[in-house]
Amino acid sequence: MARRSIPVFKQLLSKPPTPGHISSLNPTRSVTYMPRPGDGTPRAVTLIPGDGIGPLVTGAVEQVMEAMHAPVYFERFDVHGEMKRVPEEVMDSIRKNKVCLKGGLATPMGGGVNSLNMQLRKELDLYASLVNCFNLPGLPTRHQNVDIVVIRENTEGEYSGLEHEVVPGVVESLKVITKFCSERIAKYAFEYAYLNNRKKVTAVHKANIMKLADGLFLESCREVATKYPGIQYNEIIVDNCCMQLVSKPEQFDVMVTPNLYGNLVANTAAGIAGGTGVMPGGNVGADHAIFEQGASAGNVGNDKLVEQKKANPVALLLSSAMMLRHLQFPSFADRLETAVKQVISEGKYRTRDLGGHSTTQEVVDAVLAALDD
Repeated sequence: MARRSIPVFKQLLSKPPTPGHISSLNPTRSVTYMPRPGDGTPRAVTLIPGDGIGPLVTGAVEQVMEAMHAPVYFERFDVHGEMKRVPEEVMDSIRKNKVCLKGGLATPMGGGVNSLNMQLRKELDLYASLVNCFNLPGLPTRHQNVDIVVIRENTEGEYSGLEHEVVPGVVESLKVITKFCSERIAKYAFEYAYLNNRKKVTAVHKANIMKLADGLFLESCREVATKYPGIQYNEIIVDNCCMQLVSKPEQFDVMVTPNLYGNLVANTAAGIAGGTGVMPGGNVGADHAIFEQGASAGNVGNDKLVEQKKANPVALLLSSAMMLRHLQFPSFADRLETAVKQVISEGKYRTRDLGGHSTTQEVVDAVLAALDD
């Protein structure tokens, strides 16, 4: 009986479904996510448009979310980089909602004004920064097959903010590295690699010079690596890392770094893969997450970009797709990513940083049209 059924089964597979008939053999739609009851309840997300181009690109995200009927709604707050602190009502909103979408916040150079970005990371304990740098189909770059994830420790290192003037003309700035923070960022990097089918984790350091501080970071990474035998682990000195990034970036997979090195490496990798205007990212801790443009360079833009309304919204659109996946709305995330990549691949609507002349709104309109395809 089983043998007789084989030709019949082959015939069914080869025969196209008749119009109006839904075939159970049609492979175009499969079950990818089985939600729990109530998972479709709309989620509140704190929105901080920020400075410079921030309102332009966050506005783009709002339009796309509305067009997709995504199950999120925004609680908007005006926060600007020159403020002394993030207002308490904003912090309360993030603590309540657990998730925030943010435009760039300008950090004044010098002076006594602290970075609001650092305040958010420290008070919410957003200890892991993640930037995904990858080639987008249709966007020409010098290197192909780039798909790098930079995971950066976000709360200590040179960003501890412990500086003082010892005597006039002599300033001391402290770099703080702890076992606790080094271990948890290493665990996050290896866990990310494991859950995302990544093959290799590279620790970036300068332990040949900072033997105690970066030595402790490396020691922590090595200990965690022993618990993930299926993932290759290696180490690279930060200056050699930068040289290797611009010559053979395809060799890297997941990179785990202390705070300052991660900022440099992520922006370098973003520039190699297509520019900071297209690279998504976010900051995450045990309880909260903030999604923003992945690479910090250019996330506020300049007055000319704001006046001409030609900021690139792609990075924040892709970051918002990461946010949707974080909120367990994977089909909305897939739909948004597919639409953005389609617009980039077609090449008709691109902002100046990608070689085009489109405005922010023209790119958004193209994404909205792609959503309907």
